[in-house]
Amino acid sequence: MQIDQSRRLNRQDYKTLALAALGGALEFYDFIIFVFFAAVIGDLFFPADIPEWLRQLQTFGIFAAGYLARPLGGLIMAHFGDSQGRKKMFSLSILLMAVPTLAMGLLPTYASIGIAAPLLLLLLRMLQGAAIGGEVPGAWVFVAEHVPEKRIGFACGTLTAGLTFGILLGSLVATLITTTMSAQTIAETGWRIPFLLGGGFGLLAMYLRRWLHETPVFTRMQQRKALSVELPLKTVVLRHTHGVVVSMLLTWLLSACIVVVLLMAPALLQKLHGLPAALTLQANSLATVMLIFGCIIAGALVDRIGASTTLIVGSLLMAVASWAFFHVAAQAPEYLFAAYALAGLCVGVVGVVPFVMVSAFPAEVRFTGISFSYNIAYAIFGGLTPIALTLMMKLTPMAPAYYVLVLAAIGVLVGCWLRGAAGRQAILKQVSAL
Repeated sequence: MQIDQSRRLNRQDYKTLALAALGGALEFYDFIIFVFFAAVIGDLFFPADIPEWLRQLQTFGIFAAGYLARPLGGLIMAHFGDSQGRKKMFSLSILLMAVPTLAMGLLPTYASIGIAAPLLLLLLRMLQGAAIGGEVPGAWVFVAEHVPEKRIGFACGTLTAGLTFGILLGSLVATLITTTMSAQTIAETGWRIPFLLGGGFGLLAMYLRRWLHETPVFTRMQQRKALSVELPLKTVVLRHTHGVVVSMLLTWLLSACIVVVLLMAPALLQKLHGLPAALTLQANSLATVMLIFGCIIAGALVDRIGASTTLIVGSLLMAVASWAFFHVAAQAPEYLFAAYALAGLCVGVVGVVPFVMVSAFPAEVRFTGISFSYNIAYAIFGGLTPIALTLMMKLTPMAPAYYVLVLAAIGVLVGCWLRGAAGRQAILKQVSAL
């Protein structure tokens, strides 16, 4: 069955996109809610008589374990996604996230079961990491292979916006709990609420995903017996090096921009410029909302003017807006909200990233190619960015702005490479037609 690649998105497409975005948002919520309650978790899951620095180290070590588990979990799920079907892994990833999150909300503390408490917490956190490692690449592949070719950019951008909404949701829930409950209530029962909510909604999202269908692309490969005969990872590493390199560079752009402009910026503004915590967090929420819109706009532009042009122009705008944001924060904080909102909107250029990654690999190894590139690069750059930024800030307080300029330059260079590659493919098509 051939798909009309020029048609508009229909009701089934929107249903698929909505369920994928909802599930992705809830998975990101489940994955990051831990960090908002890290201090409480550290007090409850480790001995009371250990030094505070050691408690913090162990708590954030458990948090980091989720990132370390991403590549392995992602590759295993991607392997079966390319060989057994996208839908099966798409459903498994959300189950693998929902159950550990629910279990975290029910987990006995150190006072009840001793050393078993942090060990169980570590195990659950690693299961979460494995789930998120398969969810993000799987979601991008799933929606891209469902919608018409002319609408893939919008679909991928919208899905990326959904993942961003998960971060915002986690922040809002944490803010609501910390402002409506006393510290004692949070320590006793309040900290469990966001985990129980996340696990419950995750199970609901998994139930809803049962109404989704296998992607038409995978179904056609099955019918033609065109599934990869080799180990998908071997094929990706040996035959698609360019796709891996481009995908890793764009993952650096995506992960580091989110880390610098959204996750680290509030604390940096408080430390460097003495801005009130409430002010920076409110501005951060506005920037996150604008990022959601930015991702959707960037994805829609890909379908209209192409990925290379969108990436080049978007990266340049991100460079200007981010520089202005960090300059305003230092020199004119009365314009913080406007500057942060504009920076968040322009960081939405990351909505281009999944389209490029989906296009970089053939369908037979697409899930594995994206999962390998994305998760390895995310583990490296997502972890090294805070360290690099901390070292750079010893030289200049504008280090975050300079770092974003480097990322913008990477975006421009990759955009130029994509434009050149598209030109070379067009020439080859003309020559072959002669």
